[in-house]
Amino acid sequence: MRERSYSGAWAPPHIRPVFHLTGRMLLALAAAMLLPAGIDALTGDPDWRAFLIGSGITFACAAALTRATRCRLSGGLTLRQAFLLTPVAWTTIALFGAIPLYISDYSQLRDSFTNAFFESVSGLTTTGATVIVGLDDAPQGILLWRALLQWLGGIGIIGVAISILPALGVGGMQLFRTESSDRSEKVMPRVREIATGIVLIYVALTVACGLAYWLVAMTPFEALAHALSTVSTAGFSTSDSSMARWDSAALHWIATLFMFSGALPFVLYLRLFQGQREALRDSQVWFLVGLLAAVIVIVAAWLTLTGRHSAADALRLAAFNVVSVVTTTGYATADYTLWGNLMIGLFFGLMFVGGCTGSTSGGMKIFRFQVMIRMLESQFLRLLYPRGVFPRVYAGRLLPDDVIGSVVVFFSLYFVCYSTLTVAMMAFDLDFLTSASAAVAALSNVGPGLGPIIGPAGNFAALPDASKWLLCFGMLLGRLELFTVLILFFPQFWRG
Repeated sequence: MRERSYSGAWAPPHIRPVFHLTGRMLLALAAAMLLPAGIDALTGDPDWRAFLIGSGITFACAAALTRATRCRLSGGLTLRQAFLLTPVAWTTIALFGAIPLYISDYSQLRDSFTNAFFESVSGLTTTGATVIVGLDDAPQGILLWRALLQWLGGIGIIGVAISILPALGVGGMQLFRTESSDRSEKVMPRVREIATGIVLIYVALTVACGLAYWLVAMTPFEALAHALSTVSTAGFSTSDSSMARWDSAALHWIATLFMFSGALPFVLYLRLFQGQREALRDSQVWFLVGLLAAVIVIVAAWLTLTGRHSAADALRLAAFNVVSVVTTTGYATADYTLWGNLMIGLFFGLMFVGGCTGSTSGGMKIFRFQVMIRMLESQFLRLLYPRGVFPRVYAGRLLPDDVIGSVVVFFSLYFVCYSTLTVAMMAFDLDFLTSASAAVAALSNVGPGLGPIIGPAGNFAALPDASKWLLCFGMLLGRLELFTVLILFFPQFWRG
């Protein structure tokens, strides 16, 4: 990443590319707003005006911003610019994404900018926490916009994970540094090729998911909205009952399959299409498969042995809800907080995990747990054999010291942020279970928490407005891997 010369009349040269790229993203957002506007116009809902006005405002601001910050981008971004771009772009897009929600005729969002912004941030970060009560009767334009925000956020985070975070070395992500994260002119055609391939795969999975939903149980609109939020592992539904609204075993198994597909590295799909069969040996994928299989068996056995469900229903309920929580999708087919304290504790732990790097899932990511396991294994062996040499290996490669250090720091920082957010939520007179599960639901971008208020059968509408803003910060913090947000609070970042 090297410095370049700039042109343009507005903004200091060192931050001009950040705002220019943000303006380009807002242009895409303005175009996306026309889709729910069209849906509402076709169904006769007056909210089409809100989306049209929102699109116009967003387009005007985006056009002015891109014109005022014109510059050459062929040389890539500097380290500080890359760090700044991610939180600035995501926060700005969330703010503009909230505009049509706030000026709509839908009272739950129109009466509170806090609720509109919360819903927008939750969608863009693919969290899936909602403040809307009565989704079954909500306008189709708003339901589609929520799903579109999640879908755009899903493809957006894949791009960040494969192109920006590895170059920044955030939380051990340098382990996945490839030519896709090298921003030199030499490899830009390769970067575009990878990006194009991943977008096509993302679209294909979404279309396949939507068709499967439609053929089994859903209307075309329901299938579209849920396909957008399933592949993005986001979890916004068109019903307060989430996926329990459809009493179809086939539908639930289809959703389970596509939630899992969204939690896999999208570069893996690309390599398989290119004939690279060795990609099937990806250690992250097999670790995730093993973890899901083990937990599903435990939960299914518990539901069967306690007489709550038959074996077939227990397996389906366990598979769907476990995959939903681990992949941070947030759908639900049952209120698993009613399955006993053991299951509450188990699902609480699963909320921290997440999917694979380069997927749409949130959480702490599978590879970091793998690295920590290798470190612990090596440490225990050193205690037994002080003079032994025990190399720490991941996916057949020696783990560099900088990766190990980054992962340890990430774990430490994650739990510091989690503890701080939990205590801050309790300051609003919320009980411990609500506060603790809301904190991890935000940081891991899971969606629903635990307990009667924000559990899978509830939502976040009843929380105080100040706590919703705090959770918005938590959602952005977790989605952007902590460091890219928190580094902006260091004075040293702004020097030089």
